Amino acid sequence: MRAQTATVLATVLAASAAWAAAPVATPTPAPERDVAVYQPKYEDPVIKQMEEHDKQVAKEQEELTAKIRAAQDAKREAERKAAQVLRFDMSGIVKPASPAAFKQAWHFPPVAQYLTGTCWSFSTTSFYESEIYRLTGRKVKLSEIWTVYWEYVEKMRRFVRERGDSLIDEGSEANAVPRIWKQYGVVPEAAYPGVLSPDGRHDHSRLIVQLKELSAWVKTNNIWDEGRVLAMTRVILDHELGAPPQRFTYEGHEYTPKQFLADVVRLNLDDYAEFMSTLSVPFYTQGEYKVPDNWWHDASYYNVPLDEWYAALKSAVQHGYTVALGGDVSEPGYNGFENAAVVPTFDIPQAYIDQSAREFRFANHTTTDDHGIHLVGWTTLGGHDWFLIKDSARSSRWGKFDGYYFYRDDYVRLKMLTFVVHKDAVRELLAKFAPAQP
Repeated sequence: MRAQTATVLATVLAASAAWAAAPVATPTPAPERDVAVYQPKYEDPVIKQMEEHDKQVAKEQEELTAKIRAAQDAKREAERKAAQVLRFDMSGIVKPASPAAFKQAWHFPPVAQYLTGTCWSFSTTSFYESEIYRLTGRKVKLSEIWTVYWEYVEKMRRFVRERGDSLIDEGSEANAVPRIWKQYGVVPEAAYPGVLSPDGRHDHSRLIVQLKELSAWVKTNNIWDEGRVLAMTRVILDHELGAPPQRFTYEGHEYTPKQFLADVVRLNLDDYAEFMSTLSVPFYTQGEYKVPDNWWHDASYYNVPLDEWYAALKSAVQHGYTVALGGDVSEPGYNGFENAAVVPTFDIPQAYIDQSAREFRFANHTTTDDHGIHLVGWTTLGGHDWFLIKDSARSSRWGKFDGYYFYRDDYVRLKMLTFVVHKDAVRELLAKFAPAQP
């Protein structure tokens, strides 16, 4: 046992001596580190020269383009200022001297629609205001834009339900007014003027752009959620026109719009009929007035021959009624500076104005459904019937008589397309229609 212990001890002592005799290792030095520094960016002189040349060329091109554009703009502006519209010399036309020359039915003074395409509401609202006075003796000024507001809501509703196959635009027809009133009621102008501009002038240019953009987005993205789309529609309408009232005070009494229609307006909206005269629908039947502004495809129009159409209109105004009238106002014989609308012989001689001449122009779109107006008076002069027209468009303010036109009989027969009147004025004509089937 001792021998074994001695042997282990000797081995340990020998290993220790060998370790002590071994040379000591030198530590490895750390590698040198590179240092990051910022230096000025070198610009290659050749590349810089080329770049500066390109900039100069671009600048010269921009200056040249600006000169070209300026010259083009100046040319267009000169052309605009020198632009002419085909009219004809009315100096030989014998026309009424003023609105006072007409036998007039009561109506409010003309109201301007300014920068809107809502003549249909201005003219038909005026018509119903005259009807209120004729039937009740009350002068009640109604809001035109109330009806416009809700018409846009209904346009967007149909757009959604028809999956985009319905018109979104400013135009509509006279019979939109009673349709909207039956659904939403009506309010006086004071309760809802429908204009937020401090100058009080209607401007719907932004409004219609926004509604068209909304309808395009709805169609592109297949957003057919009616509630959602109508909510967005009303945000636009409220921002541009103001929010319509749910209740309001009129002559010391509080009303809802439907109460106002029933208690103050007091018109039976089913007592009115709309007439057209077209070969596309059998006479003495009701049919659709096929124009874009009849966007809901109303087919309740009474269709009669031109001679009866004109005779009914003339008889109505002769007997103290007024008429909401719609038709074409883009003719050489339509002149705001003269406050007159006639048909010149170079268009068509008066003796040739008949059903076929009227239809030909409607079919080839030289007669279009442009404008709604209010016929408020009648007289005769120079062997012609003349009609006093209350008009909301700007051209009616170019002449001597602010807001009025004088339409001659030939213009009405050839270029006017539809009219609305109280049924009492046309009982004999309506008797020619078969009773509606249940």
